[in-house]
Amino acid sequence: MSDLFFARSQMAMSLAFHIVFAALGIGMPLLMAIAEGMYLRTRQPVYLDLSKRWARGTAILFAVGAVSGTVLSFELGLLWPGFMEKAGAIIGMPFSLEGFAFFTEAIFIGVYLYGWSRLSPLLHWLSGLVVSVSGIFSGIFVVTPNAWMNSPAGFKIVDGKITDIDPIAAMLNPASFHEVLHMTLAAFVATGFAVAAVHAFFLLRDRNNRFHRSALGIALTVACISIPLQILSGHQSARAVSRLQPAKLAAMEANYRTQTGVPLLIGGIPNDELRTTDYAFRIPGGLSFLLTGTADAKVVGLEEFHKSDWPNVRIVHGSFDFMVGSGMAMLALGAWSVWLWCKRRRLPDHPWLLRALVAAGPLGFVAIEAGWVVTEAGRQPWIIYGVMRTADAVTPMPWIVVPFIAFTELYVFLAFIVFFLLRRQFLETPGPVSKPSPA
Repeated sequence: MSDLFFARSQMAMSLAFHIVFAALGIGMPLLMAIAEGMYLRTRQPVYLDLSKRWARGTAILFAVGAVSGTVLSFELGLLWPGFMEKAGAIIGMPFSLEGFAFFTEAIFIGVYLYGWSRLSPLLHWLSGLVVSVSGIFSGIFVVTPNAWMNSPAGFKIVDGKITDIDPIAAMLNPASFHEVLHMTLAAFVATGFAVAAVHAFFLLRDRNNRFHRSALGIALTVACISIPLQILSGHQSARAVSRLQPAKLAAMEANYRTQTGVPLLIGGIPNDELRTTDYAFRIPGGLSFLLTGTADAKVVGLEEFHKSDWPNVRIVHGSFDFMVGSGMAMLALGAWSVWLWCKRRRLPDHPWLLRALVAAGPLGFVAIEAGWVVTEAGRQPWIIYGVMRTADAVTPMPWIVVPFIAFTELYVFLAFIVFFLLRRQFLETPGPVSKPSPA
């Protein structure tokens, strides 16, 4: 197999592993800070215990995410020296700012963990907010270089060389806002539903456990607020992609032909040779309407681009459907939860809802993984869209399979450590029991 295959596979594996911890690093500190804020407002000990438990879980996830993130930064230079040579000076600033946010988060996680009896309650809670905000900014500064790869800006190319670099313009490229917003909301959605699933599982065993009821209430609130916002941001992202990367949008929607009144395809198997999508469910004029607000609007198809510039349509379209399907399932689950709350004015804890929440626990991360496949595979064959091809950036290093195997073993080991530590956290969860809730 080619060096390009192993380099792309290794980067894909590293990103798929790290993105889980990056998302949790954005979402968990928010839950932690909300729990302590609830304690300061109500003085109920269950919220204090909950914030302490979530803080320890946040620290574990932060430590593992730091390791996997360090590996990723190492891989950029090891696997893609051509890319770093051309892009390093342009996207160096957001990576530097991410380092500042990372160290801020690390410092205040230490302050939060060891400051329970050393700081005033208000200052301790504020330190938790700093952890949450710095985690969000860390994610923002990591996403902006990827947005730049999709919509390069802030430089000029003269005689094949990059000149007139403007790092601010590069960081604030046309794709940065919608990618940052979409990823941040995705982290809140994935974390909210995953944490809700854990506590819903324990509530199925003990419906009156106050610890798990309180935890479910916080996590489900974050999830239910975030998921409709995420769907709206996804809609705006698709419109932006149609302007900035029309070939990617065409692959996402398996749209081969430029035409008016383009249908929206749900599912199906794209066929590049025949330029058709078999077994798809079609909504007439749906894609034109979603992108422009007019059902008979013109939409650019893949036929406008040379076939060597096409992404892998099957992978991109299938991943896009997985992402959208997961998001719509979580939206329906959030709507069900809100409806039960409005009906009963208490925590929605119907047994079937709890079972559905447990089943839906991984969906947020499935959507994130699928979304990153769409983002990365949809940009191919470009590593810098329209500027540099991926094949031109790969390392000439021999025996590239060796680090691929080594890093795979590292990720398996880290996954085992995380599972063991978090499992112990869950099993040691206290079980205060409140008065039985009314039927």
